[in-house]
Amino acid sequence: MPPAVVLVTGVSRWLGGALAAELAADPSIGRVIGVDTVPPSPEMLRRLGRTEFVRADIRNPLIGKVIAAASVDTVVHMNISSTPAGSGGRAPMKELNVIGTMQLLAACQAAPSVRRFVLKSTTAVYGASPRDPAVFTETMQARLVPSGGFAKDSVDIEGYVRSFGRRRPDVDIAVLRFTNFIGPRIDSLLTGFLRMPVVPTAMGYDARVQLLHEDDALAVLVRATTGDWTGTVNVGGKGTLLLSQAIRRLGRVEAPLPTPALGSVGRISRRFGFVDYSPEQMRFLNFGRVVDTTVLRTEFGLVPRYTTAEALADYARTVPPVVSPRLVETTSTRLRSVLGRAGDAAAALGERLNPAPPAPGLRAVRDA
Repeated sequence: MPPAVVLVTGVSRWLGGALAAELAADPSIGRVIGVDTVPPSPEMLRRLGRTEFVRADIRNPLIGKVIAAASVDTVVHMNISSTPAGSGGRAPMKELNVIGTMQLLAACQAAPSVRRFVLKSTTAVYGASPRDPAVFTETMQARLVPSGGFAKDSVDIEGYVRSFGRRRPDVDIAVLRFTNFIGPRIDSLLTGFLRMPVVPTAMGYDARVQLLHEDDALAVLVRATTGDWTGTVNVGGKGTLLLSQAIRRLGRVEAPLPTPALGSVGRISRRFGFVDYSPEQMRFLNFGRVVDTTVLRTEFGLVPRYTTAEALADYARTVPPVVSPRLVETTSTRLRSVLGRAGDAAAALGERLNPAPPAPGLRAVRDA
């Protein structure tokens, strides 16, 4: 049975607005209410259709009056910030993420009309460390618990949602742990990082990256909102890429730096507003993270249209290359070929200078 009244937080951002627009286009849904602290852009407002926009702060207890007055039965929590700069600093970011979620959950708990709660979470809750398994499943926990930033906020938020579920067992809860978003329209931390002409990376590391196309993210959110699935699910595209491969395919120039120098570059970048990537996100760029999506395909019932490589290729259409990817690939292929021939020559020279001793059987024949 489709929801009667849906409230979506964070509709001023692309994904939240796109979800509200998709729900508003569904005639089986009675009302769609979009909430944010700032109004959507004129373009987004046109796309929202019959969505009722309410300028409200989820950190304020007044959000409870909005939910109660409209008899909201489904809440989709999208208003979670991943970058301090976008929230005015780390303290406002934590207040929006953690305190805002607590106030929203308190409002939902007090509203008997609420029957479903959908959380846009992240695979960042698994952390990033050299001790990580090759693939994370939904039942696993972080080997190195995130100590700060967006990842720590997400761990706390999931904890509050689980507590809310214990207090309101009559509410169906879906927690969606998304991998990194990418696509022509969405603006994420990773897309900003990969748009830089020269991309700084950690020397000696080459992280595995798993991506999710913006259209697949939207499809998952729509199904989670209108369906009856409950639980926690990893959401990501099929396959992985190395960070160096992604940089080459976008025609960027990779600049491997020692880890201490990379930290300084990150601080300078945040200070001047180039790219807002924090120490926790730098650890992800060192070690990467890959999740298992079996539950998404078999239980949730959705297979992403785009693989990781296809999602990156679609994003690449909107990013003019600094260096031709074909030139980069050709140069890399030739370099690997030269290094391979040099290695074979060195091995042959080593065999001539240090011949292997004859086998015992041959030695016995010679002695005889």
